[in-house]
Amino acid sequence: MIYPFWFSLFFILYAYLGYLLLLWVLVHIRGDKESNHLDEGNTFRPSVTLIISAYNEEEVIEDKILNSVALVYPKELLEIVVVSDASQDNTDRIAARYSGKGIVLRRYEGRIGKTECLNSAVPLARGDIIIFSDANSLYDRNAVQELVKHFRDPRIGFVTGSTRYVSPLQSDGIVEPIGIYSRLEMLTKDLESRIGSCVGADGAIFAVRKGLYRQLKEFDINDLVIPFRIIAEGFRGVFEKEAFCLEHVAKSMKGEFYRQVRITSRTIRAIVSNIVLLNPFRFGFYSIELFSHKICKLCVPFFLIVCLITNLLILDDGKAYAYMLFGQVAFYILAAIHASALPVKGLSSLLSIPKTFAVANCAILWGWLKYFRGETYTTWRTGR
Repeated sequence: MIYPFWFSLFFILYAYLGYLLLLWVLVHIRGDKESNHLDEGNTFRPSVTLIISAYNEEEVIEDKILNSVALVYPKELLEIVVVSDASQDNTDRIAARYSGKGIVLRRYEGRIGKTECLNSAVPLARGDIIIFSDANSLYDRNAVQELVKHFRDPRIGFVTGSTRYVSPLQSDGIVEPIGIYSRLEMLTKDLESRIGSCVGADGAIFAVRKGLYRQLKEFDINDLVIPFRIIAEGFRGVFEKEAFCLEHVAKSMKGEFYRQVRITSRTIRAIVSNIVLLNPFRFGFYSIELFSHKICKLCVPFFLIVCLITNLLILDDGKAYAYMLFGQVAFYILAAIHASALPVKGLSSLLSIPKTFAVANCAILWGWLKYFRGETYTTWRTGR
């Protein structure tokens, strides 16, 4: 049982730290593959359509519209479209009030789901570049021009930004620290971009060439399947750290948990449907990126279980294994303490790390179950 234990431990560490270290080493060995066509002067001005997906977003849609019309980009080149998936509240009425400011409302009946709405809305878009956004994502004023500057390079097929989170408890609107996991994700995408292509996109803020958009299946997760198909056609995808949006953090751990479950199930389905991308003879290092960035993390919960069980079985092989078992158990106890909201003065930030890790991997495990049960999540409902 020693070999399964060490293999599991290695796999877990590789998924979260080893892969990041590998990327860092490769960037310094192979050099930075940043585009030579990058428009640093922000003079490249393609036509852009910003698509805002919405379902029952009356609480946030007006703020999103006002945020969108204030973006730094030529107004004649920026089309703003609110795509409503048969919203039943005041979302459509609020959006319609801004038609005089150029806001286009496209309502689709039948509660067909976000992906089917996009399939219908994208062909009608006037822009050569399509930016996908959510109704609760407020963009930095310069986000659009930071995204589109990369498309001067004809090899670039998609560009993704990042999401920063604001606590709803903070009345002054101060941005909270992004969190270690979000920071690692951003750093990973940045390093992947410098080598070749980042694996996926941030669904709240990413741009694609309209000509590369292909019709999606109703259960496809658009911020992963769209990049998959663009990569498959021989284009690159890059991360732009200066393009970001703000979102409020989830109001409840339960809501965030089920969001991660849904994302996991849809991610697994997307990878299975595009399994050809794991062929390194066709897609080179991108296949290793996909395996390391997505599949390894999806498998971590299983290796956590193996690591704990095998550690119990090899306790007699040395004191080191007893210390490791103690470390594992202590880690999960600390996660449980923080999750239970027990007051631990001065340790809240420290304890949030094991809690976030444990909750995320429980959600991944539950997402696997949902996938095997055949749940596809074609529609969504806002937690707000």
